[in-house]
Amino acid sequence: MENVNGTTQKQALVIFSGGQDSTTCLIQAIQKYGAANTVALSFSYGQRHGIELERAAWIAKDLGVEHHILDASVMGKVTTNALMDESQTIKEADAEDYPNTFVDGRNALFLLLAGIFAKSKGIRIIILGVCETDFSGYPDCRDVFVKSMNVTLNLAMDYNFNVETPLMYLTKAQTWELADQLGCLAYIEEHTHTCYMGVPGGCGECPSCKLRNAGLTEYLNK
Repeated sequence: MENVNGTTQKQALVIFSGGQDSTTCLIQAIQKYGAANTVALSFSYGQRHGIELERAAWIAKDLGVEHHILDASVMGKVTTNALMDESQTIKEADAEDYPNTFVDGRNALFLLLAGIFAKSKGIRIIILGVCETDFSGYPDCRDVFVKSMNVTLNLAMDYNFNVETPLMYLTKAQTWELADQLGCLAYIEEHTHTCYMGVPGGCGECPSCKLRNAGLTEYLNK
């Protein structure tokens, strides 16, 4: 996209779930690049609760950014996990395994599809709200994975992508602090959905709710 002076205007594509982390990244991108130059991309991959995509659509509309939902339901054909199968009880990780909410290959697929989509729109910046500080033990949230995917996307499409992870080394408390610095802490708290159980406002008991709430409590008690 070119601005009135004929120079290239930076645009950003945010991989967007409607949760705390991706909404923080989306608002940060809007403040940095402008709503007109920020695109939110969500994925329907067979997640067990529709509220996630409903929140994503509502937030994107409320913030005035272009929003797309891609069908990635092919994941249900090749893997199973507690985030996609309501018959499974959500369990936290033990010492020898990942939590059963881990979706094999999810972030790899999301980044690949986001890269294809971004290139079609002339966008080079892709923003992903993962972190390896306070997280659920998912291997595809690590910095080494994201950097490897950045290289792979560049090589696969001969296109200079820049995959940014603004939250990579932040604790959940620090992510809440960032939201506060962006002037959106109350907005994030009220409108985002993180609960694995699909409960509006959060169940307070699932691993995702516990991590979110503990981080908020820690930040507010600083």
